[in-house]
Amino acid sequence: MLRERALWFAWSQIPGMGPILQKRMAQHFGSLDAAWAASPDQLLSVEGIGLKVAWAIAEHRPKIDLAAVDRAPGKLVTPADLAYPDLLYEIPDPPPVLYYDGNLDLLAACQQRPAVGIVGTRSPSEYGKRWTRRLTKTLCQAGFPIVSGLADGIDRVAHESCLEANGQTIAVLGTGVDVFYPYRNRDLHREISRLGLLVSEHPPGTQPEKVHFPRRNRIIAGLSRATLVTEAPRKSGALITTKLANDYGRDVFALPGSLDNPRCYGCLDILSQGAQMILREDTLIEALGAIPVESPVLNAPTPPPDLPPPLLTVLQAMTIEARSLDAIVQQVSDLSTGDILSALTQLELMGLINSIPGTQHYQLGSE
Repeated sequence: MLRERALWFAWSQIPGMGPILQKRMAQHFGSLDAAWAASPDQLLSVEGIGLKVAWAIAEHRPKIDLAAVDRAPGKLVTPADLAYPDLLYEIPDPPPVLYYDGNLDLLAACQQRPAVGIVGTRSPSEYGKRWTRRLTKTLCQAGFPIVSGLADGIDRVAHESCLEANGQTIAVLGTGVDVFYPYRNRDLHREISRLGLLVSEHPPGTQPEKVHFPRRNRIIAGLSRATLVTEAPRKSGALITTKLANDYGRDVFALPGSLDNPRCYGCLDILSQGAQMILREDTLIEALGAIPVESPVLNAPTPPPDLPPPLLTVLQAMTIEARSLDAIVQQVSDLSTGDILSALTQLELMGLINSIPGTQHYQLGSE
C-alpha cells in the first residue's frame, strides 16, 4: 500500500501523464506498481497512450525517486490511501494527489452521509444569498456535509452559513491550500482550515491560474452525491459543476428564480433540462434522504474460518453499500485485477457477497 501510494505521486510527476491516464493504467495493469515495470510496448496497449507519451514515460521513470512522496510539501492523500473517498475515485479523472489542510475525517463523512455541493454566481442577489443561507443551514442541521469552492458570492455564503450552523464544510481550491484567493476570503479560509477541510490537487504555494478553476469543479462534483445551484447566470462556472455532476450520475438541484433576474437564467435553463427543482427546505431534505449512502458493516455475513487469504482480503474490502470494481482494486492493491475478479466470483458463489446486475459493483450479503 505504501509503494502504491508513492507510485500515484510518482506517476503524476511524469510529463504527459494526466489523471485520466493514471486511472486507466491502474485499471489496465491491475496496479500502478505493475505499470511502473511495463515496457514502452506494453504501455502502448493502454488507451490514450501513444508513442510520444510511452517514450516520455520510459525516459523520465528512471529519474524519479519513489521516496519523493515523503518529501512532498504539505499533507496529501492518494487513491491508495483509505482516506481517499471511493466516491471521488469513481469519476473518470480523479486527482492522483489531493493536498489538504484541516480535518481529514471530513472526507470519510462524504461516504457516510451524502455530501452536498453548493455552487452559484460570484455576484448573487439578496434572494440568492438569503436562500443559500436557508438551505445550507437546513442541510447542516440534517447532518449533510457541504462542499463548495471558496470563491466570492454563493460559495462564500455557503461556507459561512455552514460554519455558523456548526456543520461540516469542505472547500475545494484552485490554488495551493496555503494560498488565500480571493485574498478578501482569508479569514474564512483560516476558519475552514481550523474547523473544516481545505483540499486541492495543486501543491502548496500554487498561485491562481485561470485554467485551475474549471478543473477544480470536477472535484466538487466528485465529492458530492448531489449538487445544488442556487443562483447562476447562463455563463457561469457553477453550470460546469452541474454538468459534471450530471455526467457522473449524481443528483442536480436548482433554485428557481425570477424571469426578470438574469442571475437566475442558468438555474432556469438546467431546470428545463431535467434538474430537480428546490421548492422548500423540507422537500429538498426528503429528496436527499432517498440518496443511498455507505452504511456501516452491521449484519455482515460471518466468513468461514478456513477462508483462503485472497478471498478474506477481498471480503474485508467490501461494505453493505455497493462498491465498484475500481474501488476494490485500489484498496486491495497487492492482488491483480484477475485475482480479485476470481475472488469476487467465489465469494458470490459462497453467498457472502452479491453483484449488482448490469454493473461492475459488489456488496456484502446475499440478495
